[in-house]
Amino acid sequence: MDEAPTTVLYEPHIGESRPYWRDAVLGINDGLVSMVLLVAGVVGGGLSRPLVLLTGVAGALAGAISMGAGEYLATKSQDEVFQSELELEKTHIAHFRRQEVAQLYPMLRDLGVHPEDIDRTVTALSRTDEVLLNSMKVLEFGVVSGERRRPLTAMWMSGSLFLAGSIPSVVPFLFPISIAVALSWAIVMTGAALFIVGVVKTRVTRTNPVRAGLENLLIAGVGGIVAFLVGLAVGRSVAA
Repeated sequence: MDEAPTTVLYEPHIGESRPYWRDAVLGINDGLVSMVLLVAGVVGGGLSRPLVLLTGVAGALAGAISMGAGEYLATKSQDEVFQSELELEKTHIAHFRRQEVAQLYPMLRDLGVHPEDIDRTVTALSRTDEVLLNSMKVLEFGVVSGERRRPLTAMWMSGSLFLAGSIPSVVPFLFPISIAVALSWAIVMTGAALFIVGVVKTRVTRTNPVRAGLENLLIAGVGGIVAFLVGLAVGRSVAA
């Protein structure tokens, strides 16, 4: 008996948010991981709760500003490099057009275009200077207009989400509880947040949500233990 055909529903792409998922995941993960490491380290070093809170708030603000500024400059610089390369490509097309057209042949072969179709494809992709420039933009430089990241958006995404990621590590120290209890709450809340981030990330990556959540937890857990032990060792050496 023939099996019934499987019905596959059309799944749309995530669209304009795609270029900024890197900034979002990097920002919130960095905020969660680095802040819990910082808090664990200074608690291990023997600081009091108010000083841990002060350190956490200062670290969160400094990290968010640094992350946002760094992402802005990196994204802007990368975009300027692309723009400079495209301007040079315009010069190459104007003065060395034959060489530029010749570059299309190996690129199309690498794409798997059938040899019988390559000549026709090259003719179509080099019909005008504008078409040739757009073809080289994609094939040679990998620049797609819809995938280019805006520096200000990248800055806001990474900086604000770093700040959001720092909240679970800082909030417990606002309350009049023991250092140990506050640190425990910070670890639990950060762990839960890391797991949730890993799960949410799979909405785009389409991978196993449990595995992604546990991966985030493992990375932060190992780092947290190391940071706490280093802080403990430094605190004892200073006190000695």
